[in-house]
Amino acid sequence: MPVKTMTLSLATRGHTDIHDLTGDLARCLADSGLTSGLLTVFCPSSTSGVTTVEYEPGAVSDLKRMFEELVPSGRDYAHNATWDDGNGHSHMRASLLGPSLTIPFVEKRLTLGTWQQVIYVDFDIRPRRRELIVQIIGE
Repeated sequence: MPVKTMTLSLATRGHTDIHDLTGDLARCLADSGLTSGLLTVFCPSSTSGVTTVEYEPGAVSDLKRMFEELVPSGRDYAHNATWDDGNGHSHMRASLLGPSLTIPFVEKRLTLGTWQQVIYVDFDIRPRRRELIVQIIGE
């Protein structure tokens, strides 16, 4: 089976900055020339992650609030004492979300639900330039 590997570049603002990747992933799939298989998006970062959500202002706001409630940014983290960089909460949030997502595709279309978009969340405490890996395997 052929494997295609591509990258997506993002400029992020940090502080739970959320980006909709759905259109970019659909373009990667179209460029791959493959019809059916699996698409994986992976972020090589320990302070960001990917998931799905209905990408609309209310759900995005709720997601940001949920992360602040579960893993507060103002709390003391041992990571901050070790590295003195203030992003301990970023690492904990990213570990909950996870660094990758795999989506089946059929007839050149991602099999996402009607209200389901793929998002990237950057939890770090400053703007970053991120490179995501997109790997597509199929026929």
